[in-house]
Amino acid sequence: MKTFTSESLTHDPLHGYMPFIAARDLEPGEVAEQHLIDHPWVQRLRQIHQLQTAWWVYPTAEHTRFQHVLGVMHLASRATAALYESLAAVCPDLPSRGYVESLMRMAGLLHDVGHGPFGHFFDAQFLAHYGLNHETLGRTIIVNHLGGLLAGIRRNPHSRLAPHEKLDPAQIAYLITRPTEASAAAGPKWLRLLRALFSGIYTIDNMDFVLRDAYMSGYNQRAFDLERLLHYSFFSDAGLTIHTRGLVALANFVAVRAELFRTIYFHRTVRAIDLSLSDLFAQSRAFLFPGNPLAHLDAYQRFTEWSLLVDVARWHECDDPERRAAGEAWLDFLARRTPWRMACERTRYFGSGESEPGSIFSRAEFTEAALRGLLPPEIREMPLRVDLARHVHRPGTRGPAAGQNFVYDPATNTTRPLGDSELFRRLPISYRLVRVYTRTSEHNAELAAALDALLGGGAEDDVTNM
Repeated sequence: MKTFTSESLTHDPLHGYMPFIAARDLEPGEVAEQHLIDHPWVQRLRQIHQLQTAWWVYPTAEHTRFQHVLGVMHLASRATAALYESLAAVCPDLPSRGYVESLMRMAGLLHDVGHGPFGHFFDAQFLAHYGLNHETLGRTIIVNHLGGLLAGIRRNPHSRLAPHEKLDPAQIAYLITRPTEASAAAGPKWLRLLRALFSGIYTIDNMDFVLRDAYMSGYNQRAFDLERLLHYSFFSDAGLTIHTRGLVALANFVAVRAELFRTIYFHRTVRAIDLSLSDLFAQSRAFLFPGNPLAHLDAYQRFTEWSLLVDVARWHECDDPERRAAGEAWLDFLARRTPWRMACERTRYFGSGESEPGSIFSRAEFTEAALRGLLPPEIREMPLRVDLARHVHRPGTRGPAAGQNFVYDPATNTTRPLGDSELFRRLPISYRLVRVYTRTSEHNAELAAALDALLGGGAEDDVTNM
């Protein structure tokens, strides 16, 4: 009989009631899921927006990484319920359901624990200078700072670890880290297969954020059919596989995700804000944080969007002239005065067999240099910025993540790579939104003409002038 004494509920507008093990009525030495949820490393995610700068454009999209990771933890249980039996069938050495489910739930809860202010933007603009990203930071935090607590987890709301089992923090770190050539073949097969639920076409991470971001921004209250996707998914010997009956639901998910990138994450004003923010980071990076976060993890735990925005708002009062000048620039940003306005936009699609890395649109500086060369001489040196926003619809043939997802055809009783499906072959591999930003609209026509010439006037390219 279920006692309910060790379980608590939180309620979510997307997933409804989400249970977790509460910090009461525990066994000797047991750690509750609530201990991890309430830990400062997780609670700091309340102060980091999920939509890193898009919340400056979409007023209702104020949700944070904290709400997202709770949702991913909940989806970990739903995915385990749907997939554990099939995973056990192809991996005889699979641990108990309690182990797999708790491992997945903790990976879901902690997959964003290394994020800094402005999320992925901070990866590129700050962490990359130290050879880091939020995943490498998260791995260190999980193994070295949360490992003791994780090893004490004994159960989740639906299952329990076997008496001899103990969660391995290194396996949680493995799941949340993007595959490399070396790591793609490391570890037991069951763990490698589970990784597709964190790094793949449809994952417990992106299924939650697509639902959550679509709902909170007002884009769509029920963006895709989560239930059908889970129902028709299973693990085959090859990996995460979807039955052909689920393909339309998966294609719809891929399409909605791509549309969210185009309309929300890559919104023209969002990207203008990012351009201004990148200038601010370049000007004030040395003042934002005292160095490599790995050497200052205690300070990094307190470093959030709240702390950063409060700090920079005071810099204009500093005695140091360099910091004071940076503070004046931050005041403009905080007042939402951004200097860049989109002049024109084109979309460049890349299909199978096309060389995206070899394209002139692979780097903004290449595109800008070529664009300036096509402008009339009298405006060739005008202030402008080229922004290349890239979205991947489906995996190509390169990289260790390729081929993680498969499709099962009941007519032939065969499993093949998802990319072989006619439905997916019709999707582009990726696209780049090629945008030109200027400070005035005086020369928009000349810029659009130069961009058209650079693209070669391809009829398949979407055209937008502002």
